[in-house]
Amino acid sequence: MRFRNLEPPFEPQPLSAILRWAVGDRLRGKRRRAPDRYPEMKVVEPNRALISAGAPALTWVGHATWMIRLGEQTILTDPVWSDSLGPGIARNVRPGIGLEETSPSVILVSHNHRDHLDAPTIRRLGARPTYVVPAGLGTFFTRKGADKVIELGWWDKTVVGDLTIHFVPSQHWSQRGPTDKNDTLWGGFVLEGDDRRVYFSGDTAYFEGFKEIGRRFPGIDAALLPIGAYDPEWFMRVQHMNPEDAVKAFQSLGARLLCAMHWGTFKLTDEPLDEPPRLLEEIRRREGIPAEKVWVAAIGESRAL
Repeated sequence: MRFRNLEPPFEPQPLSAILRWAVGDRLRGKRRRAPDRYPEMKVVEPNRALISAGAPALTWVGHATWMIRLGEQTILTDPVWSDSLGPGIARNVRPGIGLEETSPSVILVSHNHRDHLDAPTIRRLGARPTYVVPAGLGTFFTRKGADKVIELGWWDKTVVGDLTIHFVPSQHWSQRGPTDKNDTLWGGFVLEGDDRRVYFSGDTAYFEGFKEIGRRFPGIDAALLPIGAYDPEWFMRVQHMNPEDAVKAFQSLGARLLCAMHWGTFKLTDEPLDEPPRLLEEIRRREGIPAEKVWVAAIGESRAL
């Protein structure tokens, strides 16, 4: 393993823990049961007028996929347009916008897990965009035909036109096949352009690094943070955030707006697909956070920055 987290646990959980959750807890009846689908997931048409205007804006496509307009660039984060991630993990809700409508100039990929790095989508995107990816992951994209691939380590940056892209740490791990655990890096991105800052966390547990990101990049206008895939806590807490963690991360970052993601699209863990936003609203009220500072977007919903 080439890479480690900055804080413990430094490495992913062992195979024995995965088997305990996936097999042992199921056989013992300890896993919470919830439907694989949530048909009431709200879907709206994107604000195409806002998107075409080219002003700074966010559109939630689903899961960790956002279309961001910033610094005269159209950016996609962790693009996944496939109908499934593999056997047993079908998409609960369609993408919020057709891939052919996005015409991205920049693709950001946070790490190599299949719900964030979707090979069929990358092949469809082709060679035109600039791909900004974690250290060690560049060859995946060149093998898929990408011409412009930039690898970054933590705290590195690159510039595409009027957009500055910083790669920042997260508390997670990487693995694509049976023998490549932590061979490539993982992380999040801070985007700067049009006098605005947007933070996209990728996959992460809560860690003290949020405070350092907030210190280095004060005045984050929007923090795109995961609120789902957290149950059971004993297994997921070291790699994903629950809604309470997301609020704590938002406060640690000092951001102006929390944008919820990583819920409702794929059933990855044991909580009901519709539970994360309900818990988030309870925590927002308890913490006294104004409603306008927390955005739980509908699939396809757009918002000006």
